[in-house]
Amino acid sequence: MLIGSAAIIAFVLILLAWAWRRPEGKGADERVWTLGLGVGFVMAVLVALVGYGFWVGERILPRSDGAVRVAAEARQWGWAFRQPGPDGQPLETQEVLYVPAGVPIDIEITSTDVIHSFWVPRLGGKMDAVPGRVNVARLMAHTPGEYEGLCAEFCGLGHSFMRFSVIVYEPGAFPDLSNRQTGGADE
Repeated sequence: MLIGSAAIIAFVLILLAWAWRRPEGKGADERVWTLGLGVGFVMAVLVALVGYGFWVGERILPRSDGAVRVAAEARQWGWAFRQPGPDGQPLETQEVLYVPAGVPIDIEITSTDVIHSFWVPRLGGKMDAVPGRVNVARLMAHTPGEYEGLCAEFCGLGHSFMRFSVIVYEPGAFPDLSNRQTGGADE
């Protein structure tokens, strides 16, 4: 967005300088300004933005292609995740989500109290967590590492502390959980 807005500002400043520096008596054809730059430029920018929006939006839509399903439950002021563990049994963790690299993950997002928003800035779009409703978003991390996630919807006084980690690991190499806080599947 910064690059796009900088390009538009630079284009407008160039046009402004061009309009002020034109010699006396030589007027530009109004159709060039109105149709070419007024309508044509705006339509080109809008088409590019809508195309980019479709591309980004399509990436986070869930599909029925057998992707791993993870449950994310928001509450004031934390996150609980239920995901497949290393042995295939459900594993519940607090504030930490484990996902394999290069594998699409469908995250079922809900809330127990107020509206929250699940967002991992380096991995994709955000999705609201609404009480009584399950929203599904797709994420796929290509590179192993640790990514920060957060609640992107103001949800009360503890909102700024509502963060979580996404640990992306190589497929088949589930991380050692002995030094992480986890809960049992029936807690």
